[in-house]
Amino acid sequence: MAVLLLLAGCAQTGVPLPPSLELPRPPSDLRAVRKANLVTLTWEEPTITTDHQIVRYLGPTQVCRLTDAMATTCGVPVQIFPAPTNMPGKSAKKSSGKQGTLLTYVDTLPANLLTDDPNAEITYAVEVLNRNARSAGLSNRVQVPAIRTLPAPADLSAELNDDGVLLKWTSTGAPPNKPEVQYRYRIYRREESAAKEAVAGEVPVGAAGPEHFLDSIEWEKTYIYRITAVSIITRAAGEVQVEGDDSPALRVVAHDVFPPSVPAGLQAVYSGEGQKLFIDLIWAPVASADLAGYNVYRSESGGAFVKINSDLVKTPSYRDTAVAAGKTYTYAISAIDVRGNESGQSEPTTESAP
Repeated sequence: MAVLLLLAGCAQTGVPLPPSLELPRPPSDLRAVRKANLVTLTWEEPTITTDHQIVRYLGPTQVCRLTDAMATTCGVPVQIFPAPTNMPGKSAKKSSGKQGTLLTYVDTLPANLLTDDPNAEITYAVEVLNRNARSAGLSNRVQVPAIRTLPAPADLSAELNDDGVLLKWTSTGAPPNKPEVQYRYRIYRREESAAKEAVAGEVPVGAAGPEHFLDSIEWEKTYIYRITAVSIITRAAGEVQVEGDDSPALRVVAHDVFPPSVPAGLQAVYSGEGQKLFIDLIWAPVASADLAGYNVYRSESGGAFVKINSDLVKTPSYRDTAVAAGKTYTYAISAIDVRGNESGQSEPTTESAP
């Protein structure tokens, strides 16, 4: 009976599995982003072998710039990453095989690979070897456009006006005439105290000469601007965009020293109710987003103008009740913004109290 039990136990072991070839599963998450002549590649280091085992040893990783998009071998790599010293299989965090180290490589494109052809592309893949310099093949392939990008403006400058920041630069010249490609200047802006930037706007790239862009901003803040020329390629599958180099960063302190517009259309009308005498003033409202109110100035008998309101007038009208019979008064109005900038005085108007 003991012999039978022993034989039955041996029968359950099954056929011995062959040793693992330790071939890392090729990455499937390779991504590529191009800016000017730089292509940034990112991918995760494999943690699983082709036979579903946890990777214990990795060899070098080859970065491949393929001359043929359908190539199955790397050829001459543009970069070789040495074998890692800290293996995924030795890390408790990575023992599940679900997450590997994120790797990055920035490839500099040689000038001879760039072209004005909007359909030309450059293909990349990576190949992860085992410690015996063998692999299970290339990763997923990714493409970036091979189109030449335009240079960024070198003379970006800024002027402040009452509408915001007026950016100025000189275009380097008319872009290539390609119906499938739009060339635009993209303006980036961020607050100096913030890490995140936003696209403030875009303008078409024109012929050689001055270009400008007016940016509406919040006053009393400091902004950092940069401009890049972007090539927008129209394809059947959708648009593809490639940015060029950036202009030098420009710092702008947006300090508001610009008063509102001078009020216009001032009129004065005398009225009297019994013993109460007054002169009503009306004028056209000033269209300014940061308008705080108005000041009212009065002159008697050709004397100097004196402000007669104690608080800012919030509406484009005012009643002067401090008038006396038999006197003539001349009035003028100014506008004030929220930062205390005051406009010049309006054209005066005169009215008499009989």
